[in-house]
Amino acid sequence: MANPYPPLSDTPALTPLLLRGALLSPFKRPRPDADFPRTRLVLPGVRVDLAKLAAYERVCGFATGDDALPITYPHVLGFPLAMRLMSCRAFPLPLLGLVHTSVEITRHTAVPAAGDYELTVYVDELAPHRRGTEATVMTEMRARGGSQGGGEGKVVWESRSTYLARHRTPARTPESREAAEVGEVREAAEVREEQKPLPTIAEWRLAEDVGRRYGAASGDRNPIHLSPLTARLFGFPRAIAHGMWTAARCLAAHGTPESACVRAEFRAPVLLPGVVEYAAEGGRFQLRNGERTHVDGSVRPLPL
Repeated sequence: MANPYPPLSDTPALTPLLLRGALLSPFKRPRPDADFPRTRLVLPGVRVDLAKLAAYERVCGFATGDDALPITYPHVLGFPLAMRLMSCRAFPLPLLGLVHTSVEITRHTAVPAAGDYELTVYVDELAPHRRGTEATVMTEMRARGGSQGGGEGKVVWESRSTYLARHRTPARTPESREAAEVGEVREAAEVREEQKPLPTIAEWRLAEDVGRRYGAASGDRNPIHLSPLTARLFGFPRAIAHGMWTAARCLAAHGTPESACVRAEFRAPVLLPGVVEYAAEGGRFQLRNGERTHVDGSVRPLPL
């Protein structure tokens, strides 16, 4: 497939990408065997804006002024590139209604806020999901100039995000239906095991403006997060918190080793304002409201 993108010289603005993706969404026909852009978007010379970083740390609950970036912050730096891919004409899933279902982040070493980096983002695959089609988007951050102790080009941070487009799936044959039902029973049992209640550590009262504050710090001003009026246009009774804010807020409370792999499953939206419980034990954490789990996650150190 020809490269539909001109070379990057700066981080693309998110709002025009959201608008373009919204305008193209009605013309998309999602399916798991659709072609998708194989382009790898590369942005060199990435440096962190310390004022934006401080605003992000405050809204997510991280300590401010640390030399190293919070483990979730490189996602913010790479998200405009991911949006550039997902809002283009060649991407087969509609941006409107696309749901961020999970993120897995691997931080190989501490990532200094004052470093010089290169970001690479690409779509890894499309896969069938029982509710539609799921896309996997990869983001890699490399150190430049050999300042990370491993030489220029070393991957210091990477992530794998999944995004679901809901649509009707093809009718199943009796054999495939039986196999799918067995798989769904097994998956439900695994989810129940993973979601055994963890002890509550804290109760958080979330303000109505969390979405706007996170949007200002991250650049992600999706209307569903900004106000009840704009959220209702997309079927939500009130604004909902960004999934990556919920993950970051939990990880700020949980803490992470310098080299770690974290995973968060986004199971239900968090309405704003609202009250949620942060629960954690060992390497697991949850964000929940009563019996409803919003986020289920884990943290594990990487082997030395």
